[in-house]
Amino acid sequence: MTFLETVRTAFTAVMGRKMRSALTMLGILIGIASVMLTIGLGQGAQQQITSQINKLGSNLIIVSSGANSGLTVANANSGTNNNRTRFTTPLTLNDAAALADKNTCPDILRVAPVSTTITTAYNGTASDTPSVVGTTPEWVDVTARTLTEGRFFTSDESNAGSMVAVIGPGTATTLFGSDAVVGQTMTLSGQSFTVIGVLNSVGTTLSGNGDEQIVIPAGTYAQRFSTSTNMNTVSTILMEAKDKDSLSAAIQEATTTMYVMHNVTAAAPDFSVSSQQALVETIGSLTTILTALLSGIAGISLLVGGIGVMNIMLVSVTERIREIGLRKALGARPSIIMLQFLVEASMLGLMGGALGIGLGIVAGRILSKAISYPVIISVEATSLALAVSLVIGIVAGVYPAWRAAKLAPIDALRNE
Repeated sequence: MTFLETVRTAFTAVMGRKMRSALTMLGILIGIASVMLTIGLGQGAQQQITSQINKLGSNLIIVSSGANSGLTVANANSGTNNNRTRFTTPLTLNDAAALADKNTCPDILRVAPVSTTITTAYNGTASDTPSVVGTTPEWVDVTARTLTEGRFFTSDESNAGSMVAVIGPGTATTLFGSDAVVGQTMTLSGQSFTVIGVLNSVGTTLSGNGDEQIVIPAGTYAQRFSTSTNMNTVSTILMEAKDKDSLSAAIQEATTTMYVMHNVTAAAPDFSVSSQQALVETIGSLTTILTALLSGIAGISLLVGGIGVMNIMLVSVTERIREIGLRKALGARPSIIMLQFLVEASMLGLMGGALGIGLGIVAGRILSKAISYPVIISVEATSLALAVSLVIGIVAGVYPAWRAAKLAPIDALRNE
């Protein structure tokens, strides 16, 4: 008997018991679809988060402070749990100037100190409550933003405290509708600002809604919105490394500079330096681990499906003992008998896997639309799912096939 004839015989045997075969494939089908959806959700989450982070610039470095909050520092010289509370020093424009010094920080390309608050903006009866960002002209490059209309403010406007603003597209639509925006005026905290530009749309990022923003000069913010007794105080300092290869060096330079500026040591810093790239890598590792864990849980159903295939094949061997005996009496070798049952089991696994892939693709599209979140069904995951289903079928069929092959012809023919 040729291999093609063996496959044809196995297919006839599988299709001859449609209900049993369908129930046998059900476990593999559900398992494959579950694993595909789990991997798809994990990859979708990683892509979504990475996309949001990269909207702020892949070379972005952020210096943050614990200003106005206490840090608990363990007493390293004591074996007890006694702690002391130390209040951090807020970030200032002097810190930003030191970080922008090319002599001490040659790998930092641009620096943009940032202060933020939330207030209501008005244009007649229309109103919006965006975040107000006070910064320098470097901000637009550091955050990788572009403008769809108008221009960004200049250093002279920032130093002079000019009443100009660049707004996000969401705020522009809310306040001005479809009218031309550049040159229009709006009111912030009772003060009139002229809109000189509109930012591009970036949607919601990890730092907030980038479309609901009003960006004003740092000098204007300090004079009109700052609540600190020190008008040089800023919330965060954003920096851009020269390139990805310089990112680590730029972080080290920024950290060393901040130690000097705040007169602190590595053992007890009062600031933190982080990068977008590090955040991407950390989140990628976490989502990979979580996806693997959930895939392992979903894979249990594959194990159950494999056991189901083995059970059905054992039943099939028992039901077809006389057929096996007759074929062996007519000269069929044990290897041929074993091959036939292996092909039948593999066919069940392969068909269950193919149906599971189809279900996973359809369910992924439906789920993606339902939750407005990407579910990525990759070619690699699909191929792996199909290979796993085939392996499950083969492994599950080994013992039944071996049992069928070792039957003695005379004993098989005597079986009732």
